[in-house]
Amino acid sequence: MNSRRLTAAVTLAACLLAAPAIAAPCSNTGADYESWKPVMAQAAAAAGVGQRGINALMGTSYSSRTISADRNQKSFKYSLDKFLQVRGAETIIKQGRARKAKTPDFYAALERRYGVPAGVLLAIHGMETGFGNFMGDTNVVSAIATLAYDCRRSDFFTPHLIAALVLVDRGSISTASVGAKHGELGHTQFLPGNALAYGVDGNGDGRVDLTNVTDALASTANFLAAKGWQPGLGYQEGEPNFAVIREWNAATVYQQAIALMGRRIDG
Repeated sequence: MNSRRLTAAVTLAACLLAAPAIAAPCSNTGADYESWKPVMAQAAAAAGVGQRGINALMGTSYSSRTISADRNQKSFKYSLDKFLQVRGAETIIKQGRARKAKTPDFYAALERRYGVPAGVLLAIHGMETGFGNFMGDTNVVSAIATLAYDCRRSDFFTPHLIAALVLVDRGSISTASVGAKHGELGHTQFLPGNALAYGVDGNGDGRVDLTNVTDALASTANFLAAKGWQPGLGYQEGEPNFAVIREWNAATVYQQAIALMGRRIDG
């Protein structure tokens, strides 16, 4: 299935799930999670999810660790200087430069194809997973299902749950796949809906695997390009491509950090 059809599938799922007749009720505690699952399964089936995906949903567990993480995102409230310090910006910049110097042709090829410079991709890679050193320890489907069930941001995460179940149907992830606390996948931590819509086969092996660094960075560049990245233009605050960095993460301090680290890596 190509990215246009995948995006349409996620959009259709969101529209279907907005219909009161099939919408699964959210909750602010885990008490009703088991009774929510069959209601959600009916909605997922109506959105086109197959039996493998439905089985994956029914096998999920309420993730208290995900809820705890979602309620306690303190670092985004820091000042920029504090955020850079806490996230290890100097280490990311040093390692980012070394990675770019080691495989310059790889990053040059990505920039030629997608228009996104190495510094931005490396800053994201370093910030998200320490260049793949830690890609998460939480069951992806359970995390996303928990967030879809939870009332805080159910409308946002329900389409991502549908996408995760479609990824299970396709064999792109499994019921054992792990990621970050919010169900993000791979080297640069794609939410399932974005993995479905923007994931690309960067290494040419016939499948999209975001735990593969080539696929993950190509997918990241593809995401930014699809969101409007303008090749050759700046990406600091006030410059055209800074708006595209906002599409990657909604936190201003995160956006600023990516721009500043990217510039120093590219410098």
